[in-house]
Amino acid sequence: MARHTVQCPKCRTEIEIHRNPIPTVDIIIEIENAGIVLIKRKNPPHGWAIPGGFVDYGESLEEAAAREAKEETNLEVEDLRQFRAYSDPNRDPRFHTISMVFIAKAKGKPEARDDALHRVHSSRLDRLRPPKDPDGLLSVACPFEKEPRIDRPDRSVE
Repeated sequence: MARHTVQCPKCRTEIEIHRNPIPTVDIIIEIENAGIVLIKRKNPPHGWAIPGGFVDYGESLEEAAAREAKEETNLEVEDLRQFRAYSDPNRDPRFHTISMVFIAKAKGKPEARDDALHRVHSSRLDRLRPPKDPDGLLSVACPFEKEPRIDRPDRSVE
């Protein structure tokens, strides 16, 4: 990878610029007898997605996941567990991210907030084929279902 440097305007010392992936979290939230929570995104990339977002400086991954769930769905999550990490540099069309995906449960009715566009949807995975799921995240495994899910090539919402 090419080395990127800038020069200090005062002392002319060459300073190396590090480009690092941006840490993010995603959270699969199950509401008992209602299914998995999806949000309709207001900001790019548009479409249906599981709640998630950027980790703030000084915040743990777990804190970020719980905060994003609250900000986007107005749900307090419980039984928060790390599920899997994704790091494909092409995963997000805007920039290189590393996403830690969490699994959690919640009670209540989700409400669209923050980055969610007026709609929050919950569905059982056997009735849903999520659209923007480049990692096959929701079709690879549903942590709360008793039967394993089969990966589906068509990931559009029915």
